[in-house]
Amino acid sequence: MTPLTCRIKEYIQPFERRLALQELRALTGGSVSPVDGDESTASTFEVRVETNIDNLCRDLAYWHSVSNGTDCLTQQIRAESTSLIARGQRDVIGQSERVRALVPAMIPKRRCLRYATHGLHEYRGKFFPQLVRALMNIAHLPDDAVVLDPMCGSGTTLVEARLAGCRSWGLDMNPLSVFVTDVKCASLDATSTHILTALDQLIRQIKDHLVDHRCSKTNTSVVEGDQAYLQQWFAPHVLAELEQINSAICSLPSDVTQNFFRLCLSNILRGVSWQKDDDLRVRRDISHMPPTQTLTRFLDEASRSARTVATFLAERDEHHLGHHSVLEGDARTAATTLDDLVGRVDAVITSPPYATALPYLDTDRLSLVYLGLLSRDNHRRRDDMMIGNREVTSRGRAARWAYFEENSWKLPQKTCDLIKKIDHLNRTSDVGFRRKNLSALLASYFFDMRDVISQCHTLLRPGGTMFFVIGDNRTTAGGEPVEIRTAEHLNEIAIDLGFRSVDQTAMDMLVSRDIFRKNAMSSERIVRLERP
Repeated sequence: MTPLTCRIKEYIQPFERRLALQELRALTGGSVSPVDGDESTASTFEVRVETNIDNLCRDLAYWHSVSNGTDCLTQQIRAESTSLIARGQRDVIGQSERVRALVPAMIPKRRCLRYATHGLHEYRGKFFPQLVRALMNIAHLPDDAVVLDPMCGSGTTLVEARLAGCRSWGLDMNPLSVFVTDVKCASLDATSTHILTALDQLIRQIKDHLVDHRCSKTNTSVVEGDQAYLQQWFAPHVLAELEQINSAICSLPSDVTQNFFRLCLSNILRGVSWQKDDDLRVRRDISHMPPTQTLTRFLDEASRSARTVATFLAERDEHHLGHHSVLEGDARTAATTLDDLVGRVDAVITSPPYATALPYLDTDRLSLVYLGLLSRDNHRRRDDMMIGNREVTSRGRAARWAYFEENSWKLPQKTCDLIKKIDHLNRTSDVGFRRKNLSALLASYFFDMRDVISQCHTLLRPGGTMFFVIGDNRTTAGGEPVEIRTAEHLNEIAIDLGFRSVDQTAMDMLVSRDIFRKNAMSSERIVRLERP
């Protein structure tokens, strides 16, 4: 038996090293021994089992290479390298042989999260693609496994499941999340030539507008009732330029490329609007946007996105992709929406909303309206339905608190005690309406998550695995700091519902690079559960 030597990535954090060893052990089923140090420091590990080196190179997420005398770069490293090639080697984009030849010289020296279609759209609260792939490996799923994310956000789980050859399903109540996820997944079916040809067509059409400035002043891509709302948030000439872009996108020959570049358009909307750029809420900050600047920003965004995805597709070539399906739906009724999957899901991998932490739908207003995904008139009603929503009227607060008092038996005692403590501290202090609302909203959050976990239990097959990545919260109640250890509470709820708690992994929180970085949570945990 020839031992295999596996080289771990150099720049991973301690929690990722733990996951790396878990995934290697799960995929090999044998002993894993450090070669040049102990498990916390070694850069290479030896595996002494009959293991297919090609399968290991295909599957591993946190490893650089596997060797049986000759080094084989992991597919993950190759995928991450394509994002660097796309930025620095524009003359080879779309040329498979030249891209593959460049990979060994373009291996990232630090964490890379924006390979493949993962970098197509900014999204607050998304988790790392390598983490998702490692969790699938730890669950030791077959190639055609059924993977579900009932709160799919920006689609990280579905993209990684497709790339792994799994069948993936996703739900989300935010129509933009559904659109982003579907575009990211569907774009993997395109070819690099398909995407680059569409980009060239867009560039030619838009550069003509940059020269002559002739354009319509009417935003015909938006229903009439929402045009007045957009006029409050965009300068007239910006709306006209957005319409030029939208018209050019509509002229593309396929739905896949149209939606790909429509997603690129969505990603620049905040930056060319009067919305404060790094503010989670929609607050106006009227500033001057020079003529043609919107067109230029779109071309930059479209070119960057197309180059990144096309380079990835050129390197990957003919690898098998799994099926994907994403629906606008409520995780609290997932088993009804996805009734064909009851008892058939192999793994649930999700990052739930934080308790009262973000105005999720509010943040996406401009894209929802401009893309015609959700009319402005329907935002408030949909926002009220979102899990983790932090807005409630006085009447709504009273109704939620009454429900808690009548149904508190459904929650663990520790969770009820936390909610009552926050309520008591705020009721006996002079606090604002948001703090008065907190206990009722927190109770609703845990009831909602109880329903979600129950639905996942119904959908999972016996022996199926559920992972959720969730952050803890902090608040101040009555002037006293209070820790909301969300992961512990959700873990206890899951146990009450019949799950077996397998383990929890604390994550060292990375500094976010996106525009929502100042709102990032300080700590997160990976909770692993199993349906007995």
